Amino acid sequence: MHKTVSALLISTLVVSACGTRLNPFNWFGRGEAAPTTAASANTNPLIPERTGIFDSRNNEVVYNGQPIDSISELVVERVPGGAIIRATGVAAVQGIHSVQLTPAEEDEQAVDGVLTYRLEGLRGPNTGAGTPASREVNVARKVTDQTLRDVRTIRVEAARNALQSRR
Repeated sequence: MHKTVSALLISTLVVSACGTRLNPFNWFGRGEAAPTTAASANTNPLIPERTGIFDSRNNEVVYNGQPIDSISELVVERVPGGAIIRATGVAAVQGIHSVQLTPAEEDEQAVDGVLTYRLEGLRGPNTGAGTPASREVNVARKVTDQTLRDVRTIRVEAARNALQSRR
């Protein structure tokens, strides 16, 4: 027994010290130099290049959300620098994601003292009906003091109802 363990230990040490394919540490080989893609001399490799997919400054991202079925709760909380609008809604089907409060006005301005948002979400692949708790969605949006300057009412609309909060 001792001779077998000793022979196995010695053969393992011998194989691991050599550069053959029997050595498990050599199975994938050593790193080799590979040619790089040609980059211009005045680019910084630490700054990522902008692509059309992730460049939000040049490309307008289109949100194709559909209105959530109904709103069950609306809370407006004052925070330094503005307010946070929190809305809870119940979707008609399961699988709603990327929920957001979309301004009704393009420039997010109040009309007659009313700041209006639509509760919208994207429909996922799972579109089956379930319990109301499984279809519930929550969303929040921060609004600055500049936006709230002339606002007396914050209104959030859904497909079947709307809730509003007044100062």
